[in-house]
Formats: sequence, structure tokens, C-alpha cells
Amino acid sequence: MVDSTLFTTDLPLRLGRNIAKRRKQIGWTQALLAERMKMEPESISRFERGATLPSLTTLELLACELDVSMADLLAEYSDSAYSEAQRVSGWLSKLQPDTRKIVLDGLHKICVLLSAS
Repeated sequence: MVDSTLFTTDLPLRLGRNIAKRRKQIGWTQALLAERMKMEPESISRFERGATLPSLTTLELLACELDVSMADLLAEYSDSAYSEAQRVSGWLSKLQPDTRKIVLDGLHKICVLLSAS
């Protein structure tokens, strides 16, 4: 069973950070995003602070306005960590399942060793 407390505590802040980050990347103010979304700037502020969560419909519209996927707005990892994971995934996809398991086990051991030092 999934521990839903992980989602309820992290999700609003993570989503808010990702909305703010993307909005700033494209050089928009909260007021401009709010105007494009036909909502009050305070609503964007609440989303970015993690005070409230948008509805799924609003989340879809936010993603569209910010020219990203909904998954990007909900992503837990930074762009660089995500792109690195995608690169590793590409390498692994070319391996046979048994070999992939060996590589993943080895990678996990290396990460455990390095994080302990």
C-alpha cells in the first residue's frame, strides 16, 4: 500500500516550486501568468507557496500556459537529475533483463558506498 502522507505533505510545495521555476525561466510575473490563466494573481501565489493545490483542470491549463507537461510540474527531481536518470535509463534499455538487474544492483551498491563517505 502507498503511504499517502508522503504525497499530501510534499506535493503542494514541490508543485509550487516547479510552477515558480518554470514561470521565472520564461520571464513571466505571477500577474502575467494569472492574467493568461484568467485568474487572480493571489491564486498563482497560493499555488507557488504550496498553500493550495490547483484542480486537475487548472493544472492542465497551467502546464499548457507554461509550455510543459503536467508531469514536469509534478516532478520530484530537478531537471539535471531527471535528465541524468533518463540517460541511464537509455543505457539500461539496451541490455538484457538479467544484465540490467546486475548493473542496477552494482549501481545501487556504488551509490550507497559513496553516500556513506
